[in-house]
Amino acid sequence: MDLTRSPLARPFPDLPAIAGVTLRSVRAGYKAWDRADLTLVELVEGTAVAGVFTKSACASSEVEMGREQLHQGTARALVVNAGNSNAFTGYRGREAVEQIVAQVAEGLGCAPEQVFVSSTGVIGVPLPRDVARAGVAAALEAAPCSWEQAAAAIGTTDTFTKGAGASAMIGETRVEFAGIVKGSGMIAPDMATMLGYVFTDARVAPALLQDMLARANAATFSCITVDGDTSTSDTVLAFATGRAEHPEIRSWDDSGADAVFAALQSVCRELAHLVVRDGEGARKFIAVSVSGAQSDDSARRIGLSIANSPLVKTAIAGGDANWGRVVMAVGKAGEPADRDSLSIGFGGVWAARDGQPLADYDETPVARHLQGEEITIKVDLGLGAGRATVWTCDLTHGYIDINADYRS
Repeated sequence: MDLTRSPLARPFPDLPAIAGVTLRSVRAGYKAWDRADLTLVELVEGTAVAGVFTKSACASSEVEMGREQLHQGTARALVVNAGNSNAFTGYRGREAVEQIVAQVAEGLGCAPEQVFVSSTGVIGVPLPRDVARAGVAAALEAAPCSWEQAAAAIGTTDTFTKGAGASAMIGETRVEFAGIVKGSGMIAPDMATMLGYVFTDARVAPALLQDMLARANAATFSCITVDGDTSTSDTVLAFATGRAEHPEIRSWDDSGADAVFAALQSVCRELAHLVVRDGEGARKFIAVSVSGAQSDDSARRIGLSIANSPLVKTAIAGGDANWGRVVMAVGKAGEPADRDSLSIGFGGVWAARDGQPLADYDETPVARHLQGEEITIKVDLGLGAGRATVWTCDLTHGYIDINADYRS
């Protein structure tokens, strides 16, 4: 499969080292490719963990076990396999994950429930246990790698490595955040990314970290879509090693809580945007902003109806300001809407206001806007104070080219 680098790609950032985090990547050989495809992250004892997972009813064993493990609140390791999702593989898939967990736990001297595993790739093929065993053994002995090498090792159809960083001040102490993500296709809300991981040296109690991640996810990863398909393996995990010198943050009222949350959400937002920028076949990054809805949730659902519409996405791909397709997508969303109060615009130019096209509408600046790589669609329903922004990409023939021979 020939994967050309996305024209919307961003260079990999210079991410800070996170105290208590050691990255390693090796080539296990899950597919016939000459690249690393297994990442092992070792975490210092006492690291807090939080997670959000796919809502798919056909989730992988990795997801099921991750949900079970979260209750104990701490993590010592993360293993990510690329090339095989190990989903829809029954007891054999579960046994493969249990083998990885036991092997890493023995190697690091920790409890098995402190080892989290993610896998991504082809669905319906059991993870080969002999390959996994050899890969984990090699990873336990491997030299540390960089953030970019770790990000590259977790990718599948990704055309560029994706990372984001941030920092926050807690009193006089600076805490650091670093995150990596993989994702390009099979991206839709309901916890919408393929695999994403955020690390910080901040001292945050597990319960509060979980609340922070859930809130950050709702406004970032769950507001992106590439193709409307939700993966069986979607996972975002956050790890706080507690190595920074500041009092533990246990509640939203504690000093530093707002700063930590802002940094976490910033990293999640940037990672989510990078997934959309690498959408399979994407040529345009599209922000859909909805205001005037009856609630924020209603605005989000309407935004996603627009962002998931093949007719809207292909119109943008062709540079066609067909606002009638946006009207269609609003109307089918199943949310409160009034045709006679609806307004639609592109690139800061209103095409229709209060249910009808503007008499003096000039499509020239809109057409010029649609020739660019950064597209904005604005919808105002005129019903209330609800608002939301979602992000997507255009739909081109490149998406078909990639997915028509995905298993080859």
